Amino acid sequence: MERLRSFTHLNIDLVDEENATELLHAQAHVWNHIFSFINSWSLKCAIQLGIPDTIHSYGKPITLSQLISSLPHLHPKKTTHLYRLMRILVHSGFFSIQKTGKNDEEEGYALTDASKLLLKDNPFSVTPFLMSMLDPILTQPWNQLSTWFQNDKLTPFDTAHGMPFWEYGGHDTNIGNFFNDAMASDARLVTAVVIDKCKDVFEGLESLVDVGGGTGTVAKAIANAFPNTECTVFDLPHVVADLQGANNVKYVGGDMFEAVPPADAILLKWILHDWSDEESVKILKKCKEAITGKGNKGKVIIIDMMMENKKGDEETIETQLFFDMLMMVLVTGKERNEKEWAKLFSDAGFRNYKITPILGLRSLIEVYP
Repeated sequence: MERLRSFTHLNIDLVDEENATELLHAQAHVWNHIFSFINSWSLKCAIQLGIPDTIHSYGKPITLSQLISSLPHLHPKKTTHLYRLMRILVHSGFFSIQKTGKNDEEEGYALTDASKLLLKDNPFSVTPFLMSMLDPILTQPWNQLSTWFQNDKLTPFDTAHGMPFWEYGGHDTNIGNFFNDAMASDARLVTAVVIDKCKDVFEGLESLVDVGGGTGTVAKAIANAFPNTECTVFDLPHVVADLQGANNVKYVGGDMFEAVPPADAILLKWILHDWSDEESVKILKKCKEAITGKGNKGKVIIIDMMMENKKGDEETIETQLFFDMLMMVLVTGKERNEKEWAKLFSDAGFRNYKITPILGLRSLIEVYP
């Protein structure tokens, strides 16, 4: 009892010595980071319940009672809890509260720009990416992060599942499909911006190989925009095995660490950040060997994240740091700043490069032999 009294007095003394307001702010900061996962899982729940699409289909702000009646799979005893889910998602910016009714006496939920990106029919939907990143297969490795720092495994994913991410994807078709869908959903938005803002990058190319192109979302968009360019989707054999080419798009299976099909230009969209510096240099060397075009035709086109060398806004910096940690946990890669990119190019034998910011955190980099 005497020790308890001493501990109590010690804490009181500490609070007296420190500013109590600052201490409480610090405590809230810690709490918010402890519970930040709640935002992710609440958002996943809303998607699984079909809430964004239900609000969109309603066509105007929807009241809580109308939302409840429009979600047929809700258990009657759980309807009173829906308000609590919606409240945190409003706070997170995924839904807004708007007045509804003739006299604006009621409030209804409306979509925000963020939740519009979660709609099934939105061609730029990020829902596949969200569902893949929050799949238990990809969340379990985070529980192994501290263990990984103390063992000799390549990644926390390897620590959790006993094999690297890419090998696991080859054995588990579900996670492979999840990943391909996630990459395709991102590719639709990025490619639309690239084709609109960087047409000169692709004009005049007679051939292009999309390395690690998955199901061909990027290649198809480029082929449609530039019908005189023969586009090849190059990926692992099990990824492209059942895919059929059409018009100026074809599929080829292989290993980018062994050889890349020849073309005027080689495209690497969101590929190199998956791999270590040593592995990235090997990939770039194979791409360099595959380039057949001369002048501006002969190049590697990279679409990837560019870590800022100077301070940006806090949300942008946080996104960059999140992605860098994601690369560390799931694969052997990392996000890079311009200096780190330049070293990769030099080590792979390239002499020049040009950077064009295209979308948010990402840039298009043309690399020349």
